[in-house]
Amino acid sequence: MPLPSLDGPVETYRFKAATEAWELEALERLNHDTFTAEIPQHPTQTDGHLRDRFHAENHYIVALHGEEVVGMVALRAGRPFSLDAKLPDLDRYLPPHRSLCEVRLLAIKPAHRRPGVFRGLLESLVRECGRRGHDMAVISGALRQAKLYHHMGFENFGPVVGTAEAPYQPMFLKAEVFDSRFAGVLEFINFLPGPVPISLKVRKALARPAQYHRGPIFRTLFEGVREDLKVLAGAPFVQILVGSGTLANETVAAQLSLLEGPGLVLSNGEFGDRLLEQAQRWRMKYRAVRSDWGKPLDLDLIAKILHEEPRARWIWAVHGETSTGILNSLDDLKTLSHRHGADLALDCVSTLGAVPLDLRGVRFATAASGKALAGFPGLAIAFHDRPLEPSEYLPRYLDLGTWDRAEGTPFTHSSNLVAALAEALKRFKGDGPFTALAAQGLRLRQTCQALGLPVLAAPEWAHPSAITLALPPEIPASAFGEAMLAKHIQLGWQSGYLRERNWIQVCVMVPHPEEDFTHMLRALGEVWRGLAG
Repeated sequence: MPLPSLDGPVETYRFKAATEAWELEALERLNHDTFTAEIPQHPTQTDGHLRDRFHAENHYIVALHGEEVVGMVALRAGRPFSLDAKLPDLDRYLPPHRSLCEVRLLAIKPAHRRPGVFRGLLESLVRECGRRGHDMAVISGALRQAKLYHHMGFENFGPVVGTAEAPYQPMFLKAEVFDSRFAGVLEFINFLPGPVPISLKVRKALARPAQYHRGPIFRTLFEGVREDLKVLAGAPFVQILVGSGTLANETVAAQLSLLEGPGLVLSNGEFGDRLLEQAQRWRMKYRAVRSDWGKPLDLDLIAKILHEEPRARWIWAVHGETSTGILNSLDDLKTLSHRHGADLALDCVSTLGAVPLDLRGVRFATAASGKALAGFPGLAIAFHDRPLEPSEYLPRYLDLGTWDRAEGTPFTHSSNLVAALAEALKRFKGDGPFTALAAQGLRLRQTCQALGLPVLAAPEWAHPSAITLALPPEIPASAFGEAMLAKHIQLGWQSGYLRERNWIQVCVMVPHPEEDFTHMLRALGEVWRGLAG
């Protein structure tokens, strides 16, 4: 079968394990079309279906274009392999001390032999090999495609097998060779705090032609996203800027700097400390109220300070402190601020989309298009509870009053990022996303506790989507993270504050496919037991 190169996009294709009856039926038809007509390896069947003799043992991966199976490959670990029958004494040709599997039935429909499809099948195949503990695969490679197989890292062994009409070269692929050759191509399973896994529909929305930011198409799109965000957050006003969550917090700092009277900046983690730094840079009058990292905010201490300093006009805090895996109580902060007549401002960057929010009674709040919203990073979101007037004392771009009084957007905007966010927000119709996320977050926490992993935050104040593991000194977070990466799983450990404390983060910012999630839980146990001895 002619195969494409490994380069190019895969935006219109999905790659997954074949689990549905219709997928299995379709791959039998593809098997027949490829290996009876195109490659005369089997006789033609009257029903147009060809079931492989190892069908019950095969693990199939399919490429889907819409609801059509357009490609497949099979993985099998049971011996004897099909190559055992073609090449007696197979093991004498292979490197010793390897966990072997066999790759079979690679087929792609002719109309879809385009850049990226083969790459997607291969990535999924290598990921599945890692899940099953295999570090080398053998294959009967079509002789006329030897150059492509070699480009992927396959090495020849033994003599050519098959027939004159369908000759094959036995080859093997070492996992570490593929990983090193395609380190910038292979897709890992993402359990980072951000960026997060992004759906195919959202990726396709990003790729739409750019729209003029003053035109009616963008205006309709932009206003639709604003309405969806207000409903999701329970806030009456929202502004969307081009930038990060940090920029969104700058806009809140700018507004707080206009308020008369001092305020309190609360911190119990890295992102609370960043609010403190921003308050200092804005030369705001404030008092820092710190709590221990890994503990919730000390509400009694905050209430005492507010009683001692009745002039405090505002409180600024982080709702979801992902650095430590803490979820600070929104209800308690709202009650505390209202009781003392102080305006409440919140960093909700890691909670909007992860937990249900009700920002009624919150003066300012921030979020971002990435994280649990699962759009592309690049949009800063700022909520406010009342209309705002422009200020002559603030930088124009950071002045939420300028944005609030504009018809549409006052500055150049990205229709691509807005379109992607619009698509991402469609999944927040009802409580389904929150329920699924909470269920996986609970399973992750329970698994960590059962394994004896050192979870930093106690369950009663834990962020449902982010777990921080405070590893002992004898187990470097870098070693843990690299070991998980070898199993094609990305965790957070490379930030400076994590490296300094030997912490590692496991985040479920969006619900994952069950097979990916189960693999991650299993890998956590394997890596922990391996490093802990």
